Amino acid sequence: MRTDLFLRHIVILTSLVLISWLPALAAEPPPAKAPPSVSTVGQAKVAAGSVEDTLKGCLARIPKGSTGQRMLAEQSCQTAEGTRKLDNAAPKF
Repeated sequence: MRTDLFLRHIVILTSLVLISWLPALAAEPPPAKAPPSVSTVGQAKVAAGSVEDTLKGCLARIPKGSTGQRMLAEQSCQTAEGTRKLDNAAPKF
């Protein structure tokens, strides 16, 4: 009997707490807009890392950021290009 009364009180208190949060949740500002995408004018839309991707295309997708980030992205493109060359040179079965 006491357990039943205890559970009713818990349910009622939880409901009141959740209802009191609703106005706060509704008043939140909308999320920030996504950053503008990199221009792809004149570039073929090829998935990054795909077989058809080229070093030039990979380098063109790197946004103008800090020097360190750009160096890492260029190294990543060069590594991917080397892997693609090895894959293309490997015999096909």
